[in-house]
Amino acid sequence: MNTIQIAIDGPASSGKSTVAKIIAKKLGYIYLDTGAMYRCVTLLALRQGYQAEQVDLILADIDRNPISFGLAKDGSQTVFLGDEDVTLAIRQNDVTNNVSWVSALASVREKLVEQQQKIAETGGIIMDGRDIGTVVLPQAELKIFLIASVDERAERRYKENLEKGIETDLETLKEEIAARDYKDSHREVSPLIEAEDAITFDTTGISIDGVVDFILQKALALQEKQSIK
Repeated sequence: MNTIQIAIDGPASSGKSTVAKIIAKKLGYIYLDTGAMYRCVTLLALRQGYQAEQVDLILADIDRNPISFGLAKDGSQTVFLGDEDVTLAIRQNDVTNNVSWVSALASVREKLVEQQQKIAETGGIIMDGRDIGTVVLPQAELKIFLIASVDERAERRYKENLEKGIETDLETLKEEIAARDYKDSHREVSPLIEAEDAITFDTTGISIDGVVDFILQKALALQEKQSIK
């Protein structure tokens, strides 16, 4: 059966990465966590104390510390900067609160989008982020735009952080998520917007399995349609 490209976009903690990983496994597709890539660059910038105007230094650091992905023994995805496993480091609050300004840098996005598109050339891929359907994979056969209320997304991130041992305040999370929504949707370069041909799905009150089933049905239908052509 022919494979397709799947783009899943949406604001922070809308469930993108979780459902994308599950769907990739069920379909036997490559999963690329684009958000993790921008978090890696943010970690580099924070460690060196770089500011937005020092983008050339940030780009040079990316070249010196290539981003790659692997699998842990339990099957979960691991993220590397060079030889360093930064899977947990990129999920810390300081990275989360700074990733918006780093990901808004045009030259950083250009560099990472080029890498993402090169990986996608193999086909049978699912990516999640904020500009996958509009910039990275505008030709994707299936585009999904996930949304959820700020309260629900904050609850999700709160539980995730507790499981990872990251100290978190729920009310602060709500404020941070709302602020990031604004930054991501108002940035000049590749803002968070829904592709014209995307399917919007509100995940508020819906289980992960429910979201996965919804997207999986759409994907399988398109795969079958591609095979008939």
